[in-house]
Amino acid sequence: MAEQPIDLQGRPYSHLAFIWTLLAGTFTMSISQSSLSTAYPTLMKYFNVPASTVQWLTTGFMLVMVVMMPVSPWLLNNIRFPVLFVSVLALFDVGTFIIYLATSFPLMMLGRVMEAMAVGIMFPSYQTVMLRITPEAQRGGVMGFAGLVMGSALAVGPIISGIVLRYTTWQGLFVVFMVIITVVFVIALKTIKDVMPQHKAHLDYWSVLSSVGFIGILYVVNQIGKTAVNWGAMGGLLVVSLLAVAYFVYRQFHVATPLLDLRVLKTFNFDLAVLLTGASYIALIVVTIIFPLYYQEVLGISPFASGMALVPGAVVLSLLNPLTGKLADKIGFKATMLTGMTMIVLGWLWLTLVHSQQSLVAMILTAALIEGGNAFVMMPAVTLGANSLPDQLISHGTAVITTVRQILGSTGVAVATLILAMVTANHLKVAGHAAADLAGYHAVFATFLVVAVVGWLFAAMLRDGRKQKA
Repeated sequence: MAEQPIDLQGRPYSHLAFIWTLLAGTFTMSISQSSLSTAYPTLMKYFNVPASTVQWLTTGFMLVMVVMMPVSPWLLNNIRFPVLFVSVLALFDVGTFIIYLATSFPLMMLGRVMEAMAVGIMFPSYQTVMLRITPEAQRGGVMGFAGLVMGSALAVGPIISGIVLRYTTWQGLFVVFMVIITVVFVIALKTIKDVMPQHKAHLDYWSVLSSVGFIGILYVVNQIGKTAVNWGAMGGLLVVSLLAVAYFVYRQFHVATPLLDLRVLKTFNFDLAVLLTGASYIALIVVTIIFPLYYQEVLGISPFASGMALVPGAVVLSLLNPLTGKLADKIGFKATMLTGMTMIVLGWLWLTLVHSQQSLVAMILTAALIEGGNAFVMMPAVTLGANSLPDQLISHGTAVITTVRQILGSTGVAVATLILAMVTANHLKVAGHAAADLAGYHAVFATFLVVAVVGWLFAAMLRDGRKQKA
């Protein structure tokens, strides 16, 4: 019989209740992040704003998240986890309440910023805590279970938002989030225990300030492919942002208590784990953004049907996650991730080799293959990265992985959008609309086949030794 887990005060607690509460909060936040796009047309009419403005509910959310992620290790080290967890839930709940009451778009944007701050702290933190309280030999299975919960959010998000928006107003969507988070908050007061050792340190404000450079870089990346962009100003912003990030990196190696300890990057397997999570996340995010466009523009199906066509792939991702986690514990991380990257490569290869129009069934099966491959890579890579580090650096490692993953995923979407627009426009000069659309999507598929092959090479370079500690 397994020993009863105890917290830092030596008091026993329920490991299962702890994990379920942790994942319930993270799951709800993940749904709120992914389901809002279905409400964009309604919000545009309600607030009388154009599509370019309403998209800031997602773009701004992402930018704030990226800045909060590097701060999460400091928060974990300086605030008792029960206090941090319920504070993050409260911040998200208040932000959601502000959105519910919003009578103007700026007020709604304020609520989204508060939600993004909470999510930016929560996403690296929940992974860190789960890895910290789980023995190394069991981490693959536990993180696979976490992947099941997070992956299912992709499937549940559009379904919940579609149902709620059909029977009530857009505010009803946020009432659902408020109710769930409030229930999780009450349960957390009982189930979330103090399990993270404290390492009190002064907050390096210069590091926090220079980390805003990540926002600048992502903002410029998100302007790629858009019309009427002042690229002179964008070029200047990019230079300033790159200098700020360079200073951020320099400072992390030259202060006694870095905000984000980048010494984790001195471990070979960890570096490959970061790159593999990025490669698999790029494949996943491009599928969820580009495939619905293909369904609508090439196959001519409705936006709602194109959203629902994503559900089978997300379900496959959810079901495979716990299995791949256990598989990594049994056969090793290298074999597991090579399998996943092979699946992703085969998915893009099929789309690249077949030049004619794909059927909806073929696209759904290909999406399931690519997203299934992601299940073999994403969480096993996070676990491998953690296993490569000493326990005190796990929080910094997960923050690095989630930050890089978010940046690479956003860059992947921007590149896909740019290639699609440019190739389609060029082919319109010599071909019909249908042929030009096909050429644009084919170019996108070929591009991400190259990215997937590079990811496969990263997986092949992994070292089998799981005890390589920094």
